[in-house]
Amino acid sequence: MEKYVDILFMFVKAFAVGGAICTVAQVVINKTKLTAGRILVIFMLAGVALEAFGLYDYIVQFAGAGATVPISGFGYLLARGGIRGAEKGLFYALTGPLAAASAGVTAAVAFSFLFALIFRPKSKKN
Repeated sequence: MEKYVDILFMFVKAFAVGGAICTVAQVVINKTKLTAGRILVIFMLAGVALEAFGLYDYIVQFAGAGATVPISGFGYLLARGGIRGAEKGLFYALTGPLAAASAGVTAAVAFSFLFALIFRPKSKKN
């Protein structure tokens, strides 16, 4: 029974942290005139900065997927790949982020292509 309580608590932590990140993003959208692209870049750079200072890893250890799925988690992933690559040299510092993010980017492209074949997009009528 204790195993199931641990799993439930893991889900609650992931939902709470992921929800908090999304809530902050929604407040920024509602209260500022920033474009969606700028907000995405800000959140990605926040993930990079938090990982550069060694803070985002603590959030990931606590919340798991709740911290790695949002766009700030992508920034964390890129920074972590760069930091680990830099330990091997300059070339690896440049290629480390690409290697770290390659599986996620490949999945996004492959699934986007697959769904583009299945569904027919229609433009919105104003």
